[in-house]
Amino acid sequence: MATTLIKIDLDQSPYDNPQIHNRWHPDIPMACWVRPGDDFVLECYDWTGGCVRNDDCADDIRDLDLSIVHFLSGPVGVAGARPGDLLVVDLLDIGALPERQWGFNGIFSRSNGGGFLSEHFQHAQKTVWDFQGLYARSRHIPGVRFAGLIHPGLIGCLPSRPLLEEWNRREAELLRDNPRAVAHLPFAPSAHMGQLGGETARRAAEEAARTVPPREHGGNCDIKDLSRGARVFLPVYIDGAGLSVGDLHFSQGDGEITFCGAIEMAGWAHLKVGLIKGGMAAYGIRNPVFQPSPLAPRHGDYLIFEGVSVDEHGGQHYLDVQVAYRQACLNAIEYLGKFGYSRAQAYSILGCAPVQGHISGVVDVPNACATLWLPTDIFDFDIRPQAGGPMRQPLDGVPLPLSYDLE
Repeated sequence: MATTLIKIDLDQSPYDNPQIHNRWHPDIPMACWVRPGDDFVLECYDWTGGCVRNDDCADDIRDLDLSIVHFLSGPVGVAGARPGDLLVVDLLDIGALPERQWGFNGIFSRSNGGGFLSEHFQHAQKTVWDFQGLYARSRHIPGVRFAGLIHPGLIGCLPSRPLLEEWNRREAELLRDNPRAVAHLPFAPSAHMGQLGGETARRAAEEAARTVPPREHGGNCDIKDLSRGARVFLPVYIDGAGLSVGDLHFSQGDGEITFCGAIEMAGWAHLKVGLIKGGMAAYGIRNPVFQPSPLAPRHGDYLIFEGVSVDEHGGQHYLDVQVAYRQACLNAIEYLGKFGYSRAQAYSILGCAPVQGHISGVVDVPNACATLWLPTDIFDFDIRPQAGGPMRQPLDGVPLPLSYDLE
C-alpha cells in the first residue's frame, strides 16, 4: 500500500493545513519529499476548500469568494530534480473520499466569475451529483447518468522567480491594454502559502500568482483525459520541482464550459514520479506533454452539434474558434430544451458529461468551425431526431437551485 503523504480533514479549514496552498510561488516550502520511482497518495480538498454544500440552495455558489481558490495539495519535492528536467508523473489511480460520495457543478453569477455563456446565464445555480460507483446521477437533472472519468483539473510544478515575474508582467499588461480582458493578479489577503509564515509569507503573497489560468508549468488545464493511467511530463523550474495537485473532477465535458463546469469533488490521487534529466531542452518542451488514460467511457453513438464563428447576434468573426464553440454549445442547449430540460439543466449537462469538443476547421475563411459531441446513451430516453418530432419527457425532480444576486 502506498503511503498517504498529505491528508486532509474535511471538518478543518484548508487554511489550517500547512500541506495545502492556493498560490504559486517559488518560496513555498515543500510539504514533503519523495524520490524518483516513489509512489504515494495525496488527499485533496475540492477546489473551494469545502465551501459548497450538498443541499438545494445555490447561495453558496453565489456568495463564494473566488480569491481563495484553488486549494492544492503540495508542493511535493522530488529529490534530484533540477531546472530544465522533466518531471514524469504517472496517475496510477484517483478516487473520491469514502466519506464524500458526492460532487457539485456550479453556474456562477455573471457578477462573480461568470462563465463561457455568462451572457445567457447571469445568476448562480448549482447541481449536486451523487456517485454510484463508476456513475453519477443528479436529483437536479433527471434522466441522465454517465460514467465518470476522474481526473485532476490542476497539476503543475512551482515556477522559478523569473517565470513568476513574467506571468505577473504579461497579465498586468493584458489588463492595462485590453479593457475587456479578465485576469487575476496577485491578491495577498486570501493567500495560503503552505508552511511559509509570518512576514516572509506576507511579502511572498503580494507577488504570488493566482491558480486560475493554465501556464507554462501546467496548472489549471482542466484536461479530462488525465485520468487513471495517464502520464504527464511537467517542466521543472526550481530545485525539487514542487509538484502540486488539486481541483479533482469526477467528470467533465471538454471546455468545462460553466466555469465550475466539472463535477467538483474532494478525493485522493495515487501518483508515481520519475525524472528525465535535461528533458526540456532535449525534447524542446515549453508546456506540459501527456499521454492520455487508456480508460475512457465507451459511447456508441453521438449527436454532433456544429458551430461557426458567427455569434448569436449575427456578428461575423474571423476564424474565431471560441465563438464557433460557443455556438455549438448554444445549439446543443436549444436542442435539449425540446425534450423538457431547462436551459440551465442543459448547460450543466454539457459541462459535466463526457462531451467532446473539437476544432473542426480553421482554414475555410472567414468562418472557423467547432463541434460538440454529445453521447446519446447517457440519457434514459432517445434524444436522436425522429420523424415524429421530439417527445418531451416527464423530468420530475428537485428544481435546479437558483440564487439571485444580492442588492
